[in-house]
Amino acid sequence: MLEPSARTGAIPPSLFAFSIFYGGMVCIAGVLGNKQVALGPLAVEAGIFAFLLLVVTSSAVAELHGRTRANRLVQIGFIPLIVSLLLSMIVYALPPAPDMDPARRDAFQLMMGGTWRIWVGGIVAYGVSQTLNVTLFSWLKGREGAHLLWLRAGIASILSQIVDTLLFVTIAFLGVFPIGELLLGQMLAKVVLSAVLVPALIYLFVGLGRRLDR
Repeated sequence: MLEPSARTGAIPPSLFAFSIFYGGMVCIAGVLGNKQVALGPLAVEAGIFAFLLLVVTSSAVAELHGRTRANRLVQIGFIPLIVSLLLSMIVYALPPAPDMDPARRDAFQLMMGGTWRIWVGGIVAYGVSQTLNVTLFSWLKGREGAHLLWLRAGIASILSQIVDTLLFVTIAFLGVFPIGELLLGQMLAKVVLSAVLVPALIYLFVGLGRRLDR
């Protein structure tokens, strides 16, 4: 028997809420990525926290509403990502107001400035890694059923974040400077964060989604 949402065509409350949240995380990830933070011995760009929330959100949607809807969420995520990049480029190019504080002006220009390779790397890495996450998560669910949610989410997150790092760093910085040390450091940090944070967060998101849909 079809669920009420499937019969009426209404959007499930959890899908609506997660879609809004997902779009916000897509936009803020690039901004947060301008800062590197120290987590004990690990140094990682702060955008990883938003990207891990993207991973958890898409995995939760796949768990609650299926792989097709989760992939659609990832595809629609290109819209806020690209629009936010275009707006950043426009605002960056516009002349600042004469009375703007010089320190704020210079800090903004420095933070928001980027090369076309960084922008392309971010878009490609987002699309491939998020799609891979949904694919792996759904495939693992098909293999072992609805159990071991934490393990499925953790494995999919770790592997997708490794691919994300490989794509972004290679596209953005290959030939600019040696990238071997950066790749290893970022991969290690993302693997550790994925293993620590994702298993707990996926239960929180799935539980919240089921509560919203009651």
